[in-house]
Amino acid sequence: MGKKRQAVRKAFIITSFLLFPITIFYLSPVVPIGSVIERVFSGSLILFTSLFLFSLLFGRLFCSWACPGGGLGEICFAVNNKRQKSTKLSWLKFIWWTPWLTLLIVMSILNKGFYKIDPLYNTFYGISISEPWMYIIYYSVVGLIVIISISAGKRAFCHYVCWMAPFMIIGEKVRKLLNIPALHLKTDSSECINCRQCDKQCVMSLEVSKLVSNGSITHSECILCGECKNICPKDVIKFSFGTTTKTSDKSKEVITQPSKEV
Repeated sequence: MGKKRQAVRKAFIITSFLLFPITIFYLSPVVPIGSVIERVFSGSLILFTSLFLFSLLFGRLFCSWACPGGGLGEICFAVNNKRQKSTKLSWLKFIWWTPWLTLLIVMSILNKGFYKIDPLYNTFYGISISEPWMYIIYYSVVGLIVIISISAGKRAFCHYVCWMAPFMIIGEKVRKLLNIPALHLKTDSSECINCRQCDKQCVMSLEVSKLVSNGSITHSECILCGECKNICPKDVIKFSFGTTTKTSDKSKEVITQPSKEV
């Protein structure tokens, strides 16, 4: 079941990358600036808002199942499958995300909001790359992702550059603050044999074994891909839907609301 799930996941995320010429403007950090100036709530703004709301229930699942940049990043595993030595610098993406979002908010306030919603804004009937010259934009973005991924290793672009991840990271923090039931990875550290296969398999280079020993896989960089669940020989990692807290000895998770394991 686990191998089948991963095959389906990879098929979805690679297909998403193949569709990138169609969807790139919906994911663009530049298009929203133009739409805010014109007082149009564009498809990209709709998507970013949706990602935040989506993360309240499903965390960063978008990153592992539907993100074209993530799909390209995983394709680059064939060239460089090196783990990130540390994920402590993942906050770097907030350096450009914060002023960018602040600019959008300030401009929208100064322009007195929006006068219309246009999901297809700046696209040709929904298609982003509709003219040959636009492939300059497309290949520039693709080249950036490839260069970072090949030079720095596993999903480096997701860790240090991605402007969509912060929406979901903040969404997860809001979810935890409000104690909203959501999809998460549940662990049973008492059964863990510390083989660390989960560390090697994690596409986001997390120390999953350490998270398991702490009783909860709730790292902000976890994208719920399930690779760790699939590789675990003792099946100590499971998908679950509910709210969670950790016990004081950090050895187990306590489900504070009924949850369904997957």
